[in-house]
Amino acid sequence: MPDHEFLGVLALTWQAAVMLGLGGLLIYLGIAKTVEPVLLVPIGTGIMLANIPLGGLTEADGFLAVLRRVGIDTELFPLLIFIGVGAMIDFGSLLERPYTVFLGAAAQFGIFGTFFMAYFLGDGGLRLFDFTFKDAVSIGIIGSADGPTSIYVATVLGTKYAAAIIVAAYSYMALVPIIQPPIMRALTTPAERRLVMSARARRVSKRTRILFPIVTILVVGLIAPKATPLIGTLMFGNLLRESGVVERLSQAAQNELANIVTILLGLAVGGMMVAADFLRAETIMIYVMGVVAFAVGTAAGVLFGKVMYVASGRTINPLIGAAGISAFPMCARVVQKVGLEANPHNHLIMHAAGANTAGQIASVVAGGAALALVPFFS
Repeated sequence: MPDHEFLGVLALTWQAAVMLGLGGLLIYLGIAKTVEPVLLVPIGTGIMLANIPLGGLTEADGFLAVLRRVGIDTELFPLLIFIGVGAMIDFGSLLERPYTVFLGAAAQFGIFGTFFMAYFLGDGGLRLFDFTFKDAVSIGIIGSADGPTSIYVATVLGTKYAAAIIVAAYSYMALVPIIQPPIMRALTTPAERRLVMSARARRVSKRTRILFPIVTILVVGLIAPKATPLIGTLMFGNLLRESGVVERLSQAAQNELANIVTILLGLAVGGMMVAADFLRAETIMIYVMGVVAFAVGTAAGVLFGKVMYVASGRTINPLIGAAGISAFPMCARVVQKVGLEANPHNHLIMHAAGANTAGQIASVVAGGAALALVPFFS
């Protein structure tokens, strides 16, 4: 048997070497820079495993191929993740500050802006890239900053760029602390960033907290039926949390379930980044548009925050608009950090959490709306 058939180093191509380097970079960022290690360490490891020549992990019965088939292609992993996310989320900040729902809605502009860009560059305009209408919709969902929703929409629509879209969504979710602050500072004045918001909020009863996930399932499900699997699992997890009678199930969803699925999902997503399929002009453009999607969503949220700043008589800090994209709870933490840099007495975390959780719901609704509208336009 020739050496190159059993020595991986002899079968190593420059494309595979680039991907191995990329996997190593993500692991480095996760460990050395603590940039969302829960996401980047599994994804980076999956990339390395998928691109080791002759490793066989991405072949038909390989470990990573099985993970993709069982968890990604069936939409199982994103729905299970949403149960855990729902159990972790406290919607109290949103219920106490209902006005933050508008910030969550405004930040979804990144979805539509990126969709139009992708479609214009593809079949709908310049035809520079092989992007169909369904591909463009799937790419646009990156702007939701919501990994599970991106997986779900891309899988249901059957886009050929599902791997690139999913990896872009999760990669940029992890890089939110790097992407958002420069945009936030550029679009706000020092005086706006220094504004201290009132800590007072309306009291929310336990009954309201229990009814919220139930009512949300019904309202969103009836308005955007295609979003029912996503909103249903998200709110089921939250109902476990708020009911107060199934603490064991709530803790299992937040810990064991979320941790196990996150490991498997991270490896599966990384395993989809095979050099032969990934290093293409379309894939690189998807990554570029992923940055644009996050930037536009962040900018739209901050700009609408500035509108609310003026309309409220300068009582709302526009920084909290950046938390309207649904990368929960990363965006709320970033807002808190930037606010503290401007004013050590500025505690925006609870206000930002309201916009952040509103963005989580808004991204699911946007995903469901996109799935519902595609048959009419494609």
